[in-house]
Amino acid sequence: MATVKIYSTPNCPYCKMVKQFLTENNMPFEDIDVSVNQLAAQEMISRSGQMGVPVIDVDGQIIVGFDKAKLKQLLAIN
Repeated sequence: MATVKIYSTPNCPYCKMVKQFLTENNMPFEDIDVSVNQLAAQEMISRSGQMGVPVIDVDGQIIVGFDKAKLKQLLAIN
């Protein structure tokens, strides 16, 4: 099973959509709140080149934003 990390903030609607999508598809994930974790925020920026959330890491592959098609592809979800 893939390792999934979501760099998010509590008030981000797209972050909530990603988490809901993964939960509905029984895909475990680690939620990292970059609003309170500055080290994680810096890691997110250095890995993605982006300051916006969500940033999703699927086994080292970075997705910026809620790209449902890309998530389905990387996680082999039909």
